[in-house]
Amino acid sequence: MRELEYPFDSEYLYHKKKSIRKQLLAQLDEKSCLHKKIAILGGSTTRDIRLMLELFLLQYGIKPEFYESEFDQYYQDAMFPNPALEAFAPDVVYLHTTIRNIADFPKISDSAETVEQLLMQEYRRYEQMWDRLAAVYHCVIIQNNMEYPYYRMMGSRDASDIHGRVNYVTRLNLKFYEYAQRTEHFYIHDINYLSAQYGLEQWSDPFYWHSYKYALCVPAIPEFAFSVAKIIKSVYGKNKKAFVLDLDNTLWGGVVGDDGVENLVLGHETSAGQVYCAFQEYLKAYKEFGILLNIASKNDHENAVAGLNHPAGVLRPDDFIKIKANWEPKDRNLLQIAEELNLMPDSMVFVDDNPAEREIVRAQVPGAAVPEMPAEPAHYAKIIDRSGFFEVTGLSEDDRRRTAMYQENDRRMQEQAAFADYEEYLKALAMKAEIGPFTAVYMARIAQLTNKSNQFNLTTRRYSQPEIEAVAADPAYITLYGKLEDKFGDNGVISVVIGHRQEHVLHMDLWIMSCRVLKRDMEFAMMDTLAERCMEAGITEIRGYYYPTAKNAMVKEFYSRQGFDKIEEDAAGNTKWRLVLTDGYEKKNRVIAVNGCGGQER
Repeated sequence: MRELEYPFDSEYLYHKKKSIRKQLLAQLDEKSCLHKKIAILGGSTTRDIRLMLELFLLQYGIKPEFYESEFDQYYQDAMFPNPALEAFAPDVVYLHTTIRNIADFPKISDSAETVEQLLMQEYRRYEQMWDRLAAVYHCVIIQNNMEYPYYRMMGSRDASDIHGRVNYVTRLNLKFYEYAQRTEHFYIHDINYLSAQYGLEQWSDPFYWHSYKYALCVPAIPEFAFSVAKIIKSVYGKNKKAFVLDLDNTLWGGVVGDDGVENLVLGHETSAGQVYCAFQEYLKAYKEFGILLNIASKNDHENAVAGLNHPAGVLRPDDFIKIKANWEPKDRNLLQIAEELNLMPDSMVFVDDNPAEREIVRAQVPGAAVPEMPAEPAHYAKIIDRSGFFEVTGLSEDDRRRTAMYQENDRRMQEQAAFADYEEYLKALAMKAEIGPFTAVYMARIAQLTNKSNQFNLTTRRYSQPEIEAVAADPAYITLYGKLEDKFGDNGVISVVIGHRQEHVLHMDLWIMSCRVLKRDMEFAMMDTLAERCMEAGITEIRGYYYPTAKNAMVKEFYSRQGFDKIEEDAAGNTKWRLVLTDGYEKKNRVIAVNGCGGQER
């Protein structure tokens, strides 16, 4: 919905929130959306924050149900038995506290020791809340940091003097950050930055506190709620995964085919050239977070590559996974890039200075992000940054290696062309798999994969990391992760299986696999290991379930290929499958060495 894309009209959203909500609910795909319970524990009024937060979450495909504390009852709700909150069983607790909730600030007469005691007393109050919420609810916790004060009694000295409120807030925020750095599934919502970005004087206008007990001005609430929503959608795997970038007048000034490489506006000799260099630097940094860079440009391929080799450029051809420089429509190139990367088109962010090209992609590729780029290239990075397409809530080694992994995949595809027999090609990859029950070292990646995988996902269930850890610890569940490497490189953890036992039957709750390892027979290796674990546990039957969505049609017949029998199908296409292990199980993996053992030979 365009009205909810950054930059949005906050006043419009605020006044039209009811009609927008109705429209979003009507458009929502109940099958593929996530249902999440979110508890808002507020130190100030939160009603309109909740209403706005719902809009942005619905936009991300997350249907929220809310628990909202009474005014300023956040501490009581967090620290004491609360049957209503316990029955609600939140997936996320969001603590909306601000500088308004700091009980005591240092006095100018306080000693350094007294100020330190005051600081630790304030911090420990929060630490106790966070620890108890985690212990009781085993959920994601999001906590505001503190914004700066509306006034400074000592002027600039307020920042450096231990008695200053600016200094006190800074030190308290640092304590919050240290807790976040050592605590999983705990996230800081940075209202200190957000208020500065908005303008602290307007943000903290005391009129809204004294009149309505809002800790921020009402006009800022849409941007505030958008910021919280970005964290939640990131936690649940709703981030975008790749850029598709234009070249001319996007990565450099000018048209390379007409002006020639030597006349492109790029480099540090001019202010305009510096702008494009800075934007390239900004984009290149995303590679470190696992975001894939691709090109879709109306250009001859040779000209595009020549432009990317400009001596003053920051981005080089080998920074990109796919370079589509041709005269095909850009929406077709984007779709082809998505297909070649085994990604859904809606995981792409299309960046182009041309409004006509943007409109075509919006119309032809629903779900793809198409930011409205400003006329001034100096503001390109701001638009992308504040849109929050890639909000980071976790960063794994697999994320950092993602570009290399996709480049390794390209080398695999090149090698495949040399083989007439596909199985011989798979054997030539010298694949090795590590398959085992969930283990602590991989929990973050397992949770990330359950929330990111859409195509190879049979039941479309999503798990937070606390839920993954709970499943791993429950003896009623069988869990498996799968890692895969070959002579070209390590793909990391790429498959996850979860099943729960009821007497002698295992019911499959989740079976997912990263699409970058499709057609490598990893699913057979996982199935062989699952069957083996089931038989060791005395399980005689496995029940599989497939729930169709707009994205997972590729696995419709997955259980059939694994030797299951279909036992039920309803009008919506939901199917149930059965595999009886007492009939004898024949291993299917012939090409992957699993846990040090070679693949079964024909």
